[in-house]
Amino acid sequence: MTERVATGARRPYLIVNPRSGGGKVSRFRIAERARAFGAQVFLIDHSLPQDLATVARRAVDDGADLLGVAGGDGTQALVAEVAAESGLPFVVVPVGTRNHFAMDLGLDRKDPSAALEALTDGVELRVDLGYAGERAFVNNVSFGAYAALVQDPAYRADKIGTMVRILPEFLARHKGPELVVRTGLLTVDRPDAVLVSNNPYQIDDPAGLDRRAQLDSGLLGVLAARAETPAETAARVRSGQMHGLTRLATSDDVVIHADAPFVPVGLDGEAVTLRTPVRCRISPRTLRVWVPRHRPRVARTGWRPPGWAVIQRAASLVGRSQGHHTD
Repeated sequence: MTERVATGARRPYLIVNPRSGGGKVSRFRIAERARAFGAQVFLIDHSLPQDLATVARRAVDDGADLLGVAGGDGTQALVAEVAAESGLPFVVVPVGTRNHFAMDLGLDRKDPSAALEALTDGVELRVDLGYAGERAFVNNVSFGAYAALVQDPAYRADKIGTMVRILPEFLARHKGPELVVRTGLLTVDRPDAVLVSNNPYQIDDPAGLDRRAQLDSGLLGVLAARAETPAETAARVRSGQMHGLTRLATSDDVVIHADAPFVPVGLDGEAVTLRTPVRCRISPRTLRVWVPRHRPRVARTGWRPPGWAVIQRAASLVGRSQGHHTD
């Protein structure tokens, strides 16, 4: 990603989720430090219903010239969409649990307050923004098995445990709407799990996914997994394909069809419901992200988005089980 010097914002506005990341906001004194940098701070009150996109738009109407979020990826996406449509710069303060977007921006997740240095000593990166229907996403949008995980109330407290509990039953019974994925000339029928990402994930092996190599390629990444019988797996191996997995990068829209008017979706890890068909698209270099000039730029190896290796293993196990039942 190319960088250019970011000129100081006069009226930065930071939306802060005090619950995000298990207390990181108070531990790193995010609100106090943001105010010291000259930012107006809006603390989310979870006892009240609040539309954060409306909060951000109101801030823009009141003269804010930069929007920022101290929160998880789902909150980041809501405000990033407003920043993009307003043409304003955006600051990411990684106080969430995983902070996938911040990680691919090279931010210091061990000290989230360091991201605030972008307000006075920063550079601007132009990055892509994904859309599922009218909803923006900074990381990915998921359907089928993975979306079912996100919808489960226990997922946030115990992600791996929830995967182990839900996935085998989901894949064995094919619960939920039947999906069809169409992009360009490709059609994937009845996948059990689909993930569409804002820029493709690097893939080092068929067992999982690495990080995104860049955030400004103008491409969507597509992964679709399907449970298979042993015979189907053998046929794929003979043809040189990875069993049960379709993957590609495309600048075309990716359309998710279903035999239901609405489908559960995981949008940057948040559980939502969208009307079908869901059209996913990429908006190239539409988001102006300010990051500190001095930041870790951690090595881009060894990380995998949660759930996909588990989904593939569960699909394989279910496939073998289905094969035993039919023999």
